[in-house]
Amino acid sequence: MPSISLTRHLIEEQRLGHVTPDLRLLLEVVARACKRISVAVGKGALGDVLGEAGGADGSINIQGEAQKKLDVISNEILLEANAWGGHLAACASEEMEHSQQIPDAFPRGNYLLVFDPLDGSSNIDINASVGTIFSVLRCPEGVSAAEDHDFLQAGSTQVAAGYCLYGPSTMLVLTIGHGTHGFTLDREQGSFVLTGPHMRIPEQTREFAINMSNQRHWEAPTQAYVADLLAGKDGPRGQDFNMRWVAAMVGDVHRILTRGGIFIYPWDRKDPAKPGKLRLMYEANPMAMLVEQAGGAASTGRERILDIPPTSLHQRVPVFLGSKEEVETATRYHRQHDTAAA
Repeated sequence: MPSISLTRHLIEEQRLGHVTPDLRLLLEVVARACKRISVAVGKGALGDVLGEAGGADGSINIQGEAQKKLDVISNEILLEANAWGGHLAACASEEMEHSQQIPDAFPRGNYLLVFDPLDGSSNIDINASVGTIFSVLRCPEGVSAAEDHDFLQAGSTQVAAGYCLYGPSTMLVLTIGHGTHGFTLDREQGSFVLTGPHMRIPEQTREFAINMSNQRHWEAPTQAYVADLLAGKDGPRGQDFNMRWVAAMVGDVHRILTRGGIFIYPWDRKDPAKPGKLRLMYEANPMAMLVEQAGGAASTGRERILDIPPTSLHQRVPVFLGSKEEVETATRYHRQHDTAAA
């Protein structure tokens, strides 16, 4: 049976009426940009792309986080690749304070692109998995020059979402609202090939991913939920659970899409002014769409992530996503706690 390339897959989806020609071409541009990022990541020290950006003093992004050289390179690749295609009205990056309009010299389209250019950048210098996360929204009708507030749409309005994982192989995982599909980069052909059609997350799991070093900072329902997981077969859950932690959301979510599990990044008291660690627009929404399209669930512990009305480009939220029954169980712990405290 002949291999199915990303381009062929998208053309078939266009014939079914699932994507517009402009959205198809936009996704192909993003995929090409991810190939360039994959090359840069793959060169490592040979390409002088390791370490902090901005020299010895480093560089800090809008999130207040130290930027790596590859953060900056990946951001520039995505901005440049999408500037001239004619499919976008504007784009927004986790690395930039405000959204960026398509320059007047280039044609503008009807879509908005949101991206985290390099998720898990703390893994770069140790040669562990990192990735790119992206989301596509429609530009509101009648808007000629998109601004930050035009991006503030609930995750349920996304028309496409995906990530590219730069690991032992480079994989693009994509949804356009009709299932979640995985593509592997064939480096000899230079094209993404469909290798994981209709990915499905098992509804039940015995595996969880969380940064246990923050345990002392978690709120009570998260403490109780994880304690019951760790109690294993002798505890109230009646079964043993394994813990995994890649320290890059892309890597942890890819494992869950492949074999099930729950990924947790809860609110904690380490920085109580922040409602969570992960960004709603750049990380939580696209990953929630991918997970739900694969039969999983995504919650803040109290509400469905895709239902949250964004209030700012860099809004943060707690995240519980993965196998449906386990996410529902974690959510139940939080609701029961809230009811008892009321």
